[in-house]
Amino acid sequence: MKRQISLPRMEGRVSRQAHADLPEGTYEREMGREGFFGAATHIYHAHPPTGWTDWEGPLRPRAYDINDLDCGGPTPWTAKALLGNTHVKSRAWRCERAMGMLARNSDGADVLFVHAGKGDLYCDFGRLDYRDGDYIVLPRGTLWRLEPSETTDLLLVEATNSGFTLPDKGMLGDHAIFDPAVLDTPRIDDAFRAQQTDNEWRVVVKRRNELSTVTYPYNPLDAQGWKGDNVVVRVNWRDI
Repeated sequence: MKRQISLPRMEGRVSRQAHADLPEGTYEREMGREGFFGAATHIYHAHPPTGWTDWEGPLRPRAYDINDLDCGGPTPWTAKALLGNTHVKSRAWRCERAMGMLARNSDGADVLFVHAGKGDLYCDFGRLDYRDGDYIVLPRGTLWRLEPSETTDLLLVEATNSGFTLPDKGMLGDHAIFDPAVLDTPRIDDAFRAQQTDNEWRVVVKRRNELSTVTYPYNPLDAQGWKGDNVVVRVNWRDI
């Protein structure tokens, strides 16, 4: 079992509580090994760590204005790619009408953040209404489609070859940040059953960034029930 060196120490003028009661005239910088997880040290500087005047090279910070970007298209796979690497990809998509096909991401799990709009998401697990401010987590391999009642602007974030998890909240407990009770899941209701027709449906599957189309003589969103904990969930920023 690997164990990292854990030797908490304090030197010079510091705060005994991170992010609070900073020594007068100092600026805090957090240096961690794994982002917000694992070992970390807070360094208190005399000048702002962000006070640079020039930056050259690929790590230069950038701000992107995508307001004028044409993000429309019939499927999420036509959405404009924004940023990505081997672990994560982000896309911007505007969905203006009901999807005429089903999407399945076999490359990883997705989070849909609804910037604007409202409507219904139909998926393997049932129907889930959505509104602005919603985060919707789609497990890898989920079949889904949107039926917007208002034009919907979304940010799509893919966890490539992975999924989305909650952080270890430690002493704060499982109810910190948000209570798991506020997580909503799809319902197999009358509206979901009504769309279970024998009309032909296409499923567009993304795998290794290539698309395959599977055709069914019926709507494969025909679940009669489900049980388990690998499921679509929704939380709104208003509940955080």
